[in-house]
Amino acid sequence: MGAPSTAGLAAFGRRPGSGDSKLEAPAEEDVWEILRQAPPSEYERIAFQHGVTDLRGMLKRLKGMKRDEKKSTAFQKKLQPAYQVNKGHKIRLTVELADPDAEVKWLKNGQEIQMSEKKLEVYQSIADLTVGAKDQAVFKCEVSDENVRGVWLKNGKELVPDSRIKVSHIGRVHKLTIDDVTPADEADYSFVPEGFACNLSAKLHFMEVKIDFVPRQEPPKIHLDCPGRKPDTIVVVAGNKLRLDVPISGDPAPTVIWQKTMTQGKKVPAGPAPDAPGDAGASDEWVFEKKLLCETEGRVRVETTKDRSIFTVEGAEKEDEGVYTVTVKNPVGEDQVNLTVKVIDVPDPPAAPKISNVGEDSCTVQWEPPAYDGGQPILGYILERKKKKSYRWMRLNFDLLRDLQHEARRMIEGVVYEMRVYAVNAIGMSRPSPASQPFMPVGPPSEPTHLAVEDISDTTVSLKWRPPEREGAGGLDGYSVEYCQEGGSEWVAALQGLTERTSMLVKDLPTGARLLFRVRAHNVAGPGAPATTKEPVTVQEILQRPRLQLPRHLRQTIQRRVGEPVNLLIPFQGKPRPQVTWTKEGQPLAGEEVSIRNSPTDTILFIRAARRAHSGTYQVTLRIENMEDKATLVLQIVDKPSPPQDIRVTEAWGFNVALEWKPPQDDGNTEISGYTVQKADKKTMEWFTVLEHYRRTHCVVSELIIGNGYYFRVFSHNMVGPSDKAATTKEPVFIPRPGITYEPPDYKAMDFSEAPSFTHPLVNRSVIAGYNATLCCAVRGSPKPKISWLKNGLDLGGDARFRMFSKQGVLTLEIRKPCPYDGGVYVCRATNLQGEAQCECRLECLSDQAASSGTARGATGCQLCARSLRGAGQASSRCWTRVRGVTGPAGASQAAEW
Repeated sequence: MGAPSTAGLAAFGRRPGSGDSKLEAPAEEDVWEILRQAPPSEYERIAFQHGVTDLRGMLKRLKGMKRDEKKSTAFQKKLQPAYQVNKGHKIRLTVELADPDAEVKWLKNGQEIQMSEKKLEVYQSIADLTVGAKDQAVFKCEVSDENVRGVWLKNGKELVPDSRIKVSHIGRVHKLTIDDVTPADEADYSFVPEGFACNLSAKLHFMEVKIDFVPRQEPPKIHLDCPGRKPDTIVVVAGNKLRLDVPISGDPAPTVIWQKTMTQGKKVPAGPAPDAPGDAGASDEWVFEKKLLCETEGRVRVETTKDRSIFTVEGAEKEDEGVYTVTVKNPVGEDQVNLTVKVIDVPDPPAAPKISNVGEDSCTVQWEPPAYDGGQPILGYILERKKKKSYRWMRLNFDLLRDLQHEARRMIEGVVYEMRVYAVNAIGMSRPSPASQPFMPVGPPSEPTHLAVEDISDTTVSLKWRPPEREGAGGLDGYSVEYCQEGGSEWVAALQGLTERTSMLVKDLPTGARLLFRVRAHNVAGPGAPATTKEPVTVQEILQRPRLQLPRHLRQTIQRRVGEPVNLLIPFQGKPRPQVTWTKEGQPLAGEEVSIRNSPTDTILFIRAARRAHSGTYQVTLRIENMEDKATLVLQIVDKPSPPQDIRVTEAWGFNVALEWKPPQDDGNTEISGYTVQKADKKTMEWFTVLEHYRRTHCVVSELIIGNGYYFRVFSHNMVGPSDKAATTKEPVFIPRPGITYEPPDYKAMDFSEAPSFTHPLVNRSVIAGYNATLCCAVRGSPKPKISWLKNGLDLGGDARFRMFSKQGVLTLEIRKPCPYDGGVYVCRATNLQGEAQCECRLECLSDQAASSGTARGATGCQLCARSLRGAGQASSRCWTRVRGVTGPAGASQAAEW
């Protein structure tokens, strides 16, 4: 039996593609040709569709492709611009040379590629055998490539298998088996792998003479190249195959025990027990990481022969790292060797990065090193970012980052981003870290505008301001207010935290102190520039005369309906805080229904549900020491009117009925606006409206059906609505059948001609400059007089600033936005065939300050028809009716109409 000539230890296996160059083969669609023909605006879309992530490198390569290439005479056929190939597959690059004898060099990324022959690693070679007659001889070898085929040679000639000679190939193991060995089988046997310059050979010795065998006892020995018997370190990349091949010797064949030293320092057997009988051909069992396994189970296996023991782990993991002890024993002795296995891997992903110092287009990204560096030093980090709603990550650095922080720039303000980081060591790049918290690049806001002091007391200062011109994409979080002594540099916060309002009352200030105030706007990027008061503010209350600021809509009669709330707010000024007093008709307000609410700047009269009794004149008085100011308000609570009175039928003829009634006893505290007349057939009693918004108290109902009986009812209306009940005729009115001829009375023709006369003249007025003003008067005359207006003797007919209205005898002159120069004497002149009449008044135009001083002069408009100022046609008609004094039948009133 021949002993092995060498002893070795190897760790085999690599990750697929871990040492291969990344080359590209032509794809079905040439992306570079598409990019060369596309406009630059389409580059990003085309790159995203074809999976190109290195945009900067793509642009650089595309720019180089577009340059005019220099013609070369060395190559008849050149390489393509780019290739693409699947990971783990082969690729062949071919060029054609113009000169076959020219020297050729291949470069990768600018570095020359050193050509090397393809090598095949031999894990187990065949060994010499000595066998006797009729025994079995087995030659066995194991190579690194399981796809390699080969031939077996006997004395240099190819061996042909038959029923006694068998050749097998299982995975990486090639085996030659010779049954019933004869002396003719003694020869040199070789295994030659196809395609490799490799030859494995061994000799078969035939034992012819049998003699009594005296066992030779040889102590076991482990044959390793370990000087000094110190533990050797084997480095394996995680995921690759770990193979520990230990040559051994000893007679009788020793028992092999594999053990792994645990963290606690204990050893767990990974093979047969020390006292188990040793059999080189027997199947071993072992405990690996406290788990009992058999040879064919899991990813760990042990193969032991007479001259070697092989311990294999498929797909090494971090847990496989440690010190392995190989012990061989036989009855003669024992030998032991320690082997240190170190598993290296890519680092663990770092923790989620943290974002700080967020600016308008930048931020600072910080992260911590990974918990496990993979057994190799961290070379650097790669940083990526993406928009929150996107799935595409963009790399921020092409050179590895050595530090644990990086300032990211060139971001869009107002867009939400996320960051993640990779750790890189000599093995490769880790998985990405979890994404950071979403953040939005936002610049700090500008300073608030129009900072002003609104009010001052002995201990407080009221400030107000307007929002800054630039708030930032994320909006404002609030404002901070600070103050400091004049000449000092220490700013004191006026409140804890931020306020969202644009005004603030700073309290608890020392009386008499001179302070400067400043306001800052804050957003997610931090505080902006401060706005500071231009001059120091003295904390001391200033005496201010009381003054009521009565709103314009409260200067006229205030009308509310019964049941509606009344809420009258009157602002005022005055320092110190004035005393407010309300009275009604000169008497103090009493009762819980009317409540008064006062604040430092206004007073409110509030009635939850108004009643008619709340109508009247209210006066509010503002007093500070011996100074006071007063204002008067007229409150009118209105309700629905009562129904008309004494409705009766005055006459019935033909198809007509004449009705007459009296106004309602209660007008609802407001003017009656009209009546609604309805009729109902006695047979059906369905009511139909005959007249609406009828203003007179007598009417004629026509188009009645002869022979039917009718009831009539009348509702009264005011601004609130119709009366709840109606005045109804007690008895039905029957329409007689024809047979009686009605003879109308014979009236004498009358002459209604009349010279013009003013029934209501113009009155002197005082108006406010800038507000439209009107002058009103009423005139009668037949035929209709011609009207002309004059100012200081000049005709106003051609001036566009004056508009003249005439309706039902009511004359109105509207002056649009008068100025003080519009004051003077205004004359209204009426002329017809019967004569001429005129009236005049004086108009005084006051400035706004003079008007607000409380000097009221003269009446405001025509007392006869106040509603005509608003252009209400019904009011003018009603006013004209009063001027004529028509109270009789309708026939008499027609004599004075135009």
